Amino acid sequence: MIRAMWTAATGMTAQQINVDTIAHNLANVNTNSFKRSRAEFADLLYQIHRLPGTNASNVGIFPVGIQVGAGVRTTTVAKEWLQGNMRQTNNELDLAIDGSGFFQVSRPDGTIMYTRNGSFKRDNVGNLVTGDGDLLNPVITIPSGALKVDIGQDGTVSVLLPGVTQASQVGQIQLTRFDNPSGLVAMGNNLFIDSFASGPPTQGTGGFTTGFGTIQQGFLESSNVNLAEEMVNMIIAQRSYEINSKTIQASDEMMAIANNLRR
Repeated sequence: MIRAMWTAATGMTAQQINVDTIAHNLANVNTNSFKRSRAEFADLLYQIHRLPGTNASNVGIFPVGIQVGAGVRTTTVAKEWLQGNMRQTNNELDLAIDGSGFFQVSRPDGTIMYTRNGSFKRDNVGNLVTGDGDLLNPVITIPSGALKVDIGQDGTVSVLLPGVTQASQVGQIQLTRFDNPSGLVAMGNNLFIDSFASGPPTQGTGGFTTGFGTIQQGFLESSNVNLAEEMVNMIIAQRSYEINSKTIQASDEMMAIANNLRR
């Protein structure tokens, strides 16, 4: 009965992490390029009272054993890198990656980070920056007075200047990909940093033939959170948490019965 209490407690702890993960997904349903997370679980060690295959008698063996589990633990909370829906904005500096890849940005302290949020702006000198002011890397500068900005699917940036009939190229946006994007470390603000688990970054230009996605100008990638699915998962997690608490209550009642035995 004591073991049942501790086993159920591990279940409640696991479901609490599950609900926390679902809540984070729901909170970011409208966050550009947000990738939902999924909690994964594994059972704990077993107390083995009898191994399968041991002798049952002189003429046979036990086909199954007696193995009592000790509960559950959370193994990972993994990002799901499924493509989000494309939302058209018609803003010439809004960029979405259709396929694999990240934009590379530089923080004010020089740290290189990665994001799929392509909602870019121009700073006071024309450099393309994120909403938090992080510079797109390599730096792309839009000349002052540019009448139009065209960004190709391969990241080529061209501008049309006053008094000129032909657009001129001012740079090319590079994309970065990783062998294991799930190994990236989430830093908040739609930013990630690489780790040993993610593998080293590989840079290239947009285009499915190069192994990278294509850049879509005038679009933003929406969150890949599915509201209906998350609500169902929340109900399941809530019921699991509740039934584990009932298990603790049942174990406590059984202990009370045992303590009140009279000869």
